[in-house]
Amino acid sequence: MKHCKVVLPALGVLLFVCAGWAQTTSIEGDVKMPDGTPLKGALIKIDRQDIKGHYTVKTDKKGHYFYAGLQKGVYKVTLEVDGKDVDNVGNVHTDFGDPKPINFDMKQQAQRQEDLQKAAESGQLSDEQKRSMTPEQKATLEKAAKERAAAMSKNKALNDAFNGGMEALKAKQYDTAVQQLSKATELDPNQNVVWAQLAEAYVSMAATKTGADQDAAMGKGLEAYQKAIAIKPDDATYHNNYALALAKSKKFDEAQAALGKAAQMDPASAGKYYYNLGALLVNSGQSEPAGQAFKKAIDIDPNYADAQYQYGVYLISKAKMGPDGKFIPVDGTKEAFQKYLELKPDGPFAASAKAMLDSVGATLDTSYQNPAAQKKSKKK
Repeated sequence: MKHCKVVLPALGVLLFVCAGWAQTTSIEGDVKMPDGTPLKGALIKIDRQDIKGHYTVKTDKKGHYFYAGLQKGVYKVTLEVDGKDVDNVGNVHTDFGDPKPINFDMKQQAQRQEDLQKAAESGQLSDEQKRSMTPEQKATLEKAAKERAAAMSKNKALNDAFNGGMEALKAKQYDTAVQQLSKATELDPNQNVVWAQLAEAYVSMAATKTGADQDAAMGKGLEAYQKAIAIKPDDATYHNNYALALAKSKKFDEAQAALGKAAQMDPASAGKYYYNLGALLVNSGQSEPAGQAFKKAIDIDPNYADAQYQYGVYLISKAKMGPDGKFIPVDGTKEAFQKYLELKPDGPFAASAKAMLDSVGATLDTSYQNPAAQKKSKKK
């Protein structure tokens, strides 16, 4: 038990000094906008979940907030922007000592929302996604699900065909998926989701074929994406997926145009769209258009670390060797790897980026010694 000292000042007022009396906890963090810049003036709402308690604080010009004087407990921290709750973190347990860090990155939040929307449309929400949803999101998605269910229930054959196609697609039974989803489009040609899934089935099927059969499947996949876009032209995801399919068909100019539309509709994800295109092109051995895609990604978002690294790898391939045996890198090579390390010093490509920087300007060791002879020499 802690003991308090009772001090009697000159004016006869009792002053209590008790060790540990003022022990409290605190929460702090940073808020970033989709472009990575600090968000000033955002409202942070801190609500205690185990008992009643509501506190608010605004971010400063650096996007930072700090709230002290909280009792040890369990809290929910919500980010409000322009009067609307845009993100939250629940079950935050505070403790004595250092402040509890709770950061908000609106770019990551936008990505989570996109993934959540896509999962909701396909009816394949993970347990984690369900737990992370706000009551408003759950209500919105439940309403949308009910509306879809009501529309689909009007035509059981359509419902059965669509579900059968989705199950087959999930099981990678692409022939069956195409058959079932094609039937669904015949039953109701105005369902953009059905056309989009049929496109996915055809594109996936094309990857399993060669020659004319591959071209035919890919062509039908592109046609299906066009149908989905015609019905719902404002869906950035459709334009993005259509662009990736075009890239697989080596229709790079058309792919760039489709991605441009997706980027205009969804600026927050524009860098990611071009990065995904670059990754696809790398995997298919298309180095030049891949490099252009990574460059476009970092032009849109200079803080896209992985895009900086991949662009650096592309530029390394452009390096030349001087007469003295040293690499002569093209402009921008060092900057790309340095930017990656600045953004992700402990990232998955950090060691590789450092090695790339070390290799730039280093003299190549062209000497060679037979390993067996080298081993024999060591024994002497």
